Amino acid sequence: MPATANWQLIDREPARDSFLDDVLHGLAAPAKALPPKYFYDARGSELFELICELPEYYPTRTELAMMRSHVAEMAAALGSGCSLIEFGSGSGIKTEILIAALRPVMYLPVDISRDALCASAARIAEHHAPLPVTAVCADYMHLDELPLDDASRRVIYFPGSTIGNLTPEEALDFLGRSRRIAGRGGAMLVGVDLKKDPVLLHAAYNDAQGVTAEFNLNLLARINRELEGDFDLRCFRHVAFYDARLGRIEMHLESLAAQVVTVAGRRFEFAAGERIHTENSCKYGIDEFAALARRAGFAHRAVWTDPLQHFAVHLLEA
Repeated sequence: MPATANWQLIDREPARDSFLDDVLHGLAAPAKALPPKYFYDARGSELFELICELPEYYPTRTELAMMRSHVAEMAAALGSGCSLIEFGSGSGIKTEILIAALRPVMYLPVDISRDALCASAARIAEHHAPLPVTAVCADYMHLDELPLDDASRRVIYFPGSTIGNLTPEEALDFLGRSRRIAGRGGAMLVGVDLKKDPVLLHAAYNDAQGVTAEFNLNLLARINRELEGDFDLRCFRHVAFYDARLGRIEMHLESLAAQVVTVAGRRFEFAAGERIHTENSCKYGIDEFAALARRAGFAHRAVWTDPLQHFAVHLLEA
């Protein structure tokens, strides 16, 4: 998709070798695992948008309703005239609500999925012209700087409970790097899924239509497409469960039989019942996340929740 006068693309997409190295390393580990960032090729991004519309999947519609209800308060707390940075921009629907209220001087979305990023950037540039939009295709987990001047306050927007995909230790490191990117006087608005009834959590990641299962299995299909893999998707099943001790949903792909899989010429053996750990989705109490943010060097300024206390949006200041 070509850029226009008020939006441009800076392409720092990780090389194929990074994907290959991560897959080979993850499948060779004693406990097999794959990074969840690789879910989001074009098909994976499409499937995730479908997940967000499922009746069982409460986070997206809950956060969207919260943004509509509280965005004026959020914008007042953040102040106008900022540079808005978004990590993991996705479809950008919640972002458009924030932009309309906040009126930033520029918008810089960062996402690893180029197709989804370009579609979102082009739409926001059109809907909010003449707002300058600089889209950066990159892995935001490894960014230390961005193409921004220091003339305006930096506000990082990280919606969608994506921070839950990180372990608490990884989240602490990510928040620390985000604080450094925000700089002195900067801020961060973070969506966080709250701890709740495990029955509700289980349903959200095991939908009746099987879309989440297809999303999970698409990671193996992507390896087949891009890395010369020969996974037989019929020989794996989606597994997701809530671990109350760790306060997180875990997603896995379980081998249904003893088998050998090849990726880029490397052979990997699977026992029947052996799993590939593909994602965590950590849930936090409000005070628990506020304490984590303070450890990363942020001040915790405000929090908004829905009436059922299913989801929270935290305002942090550097």
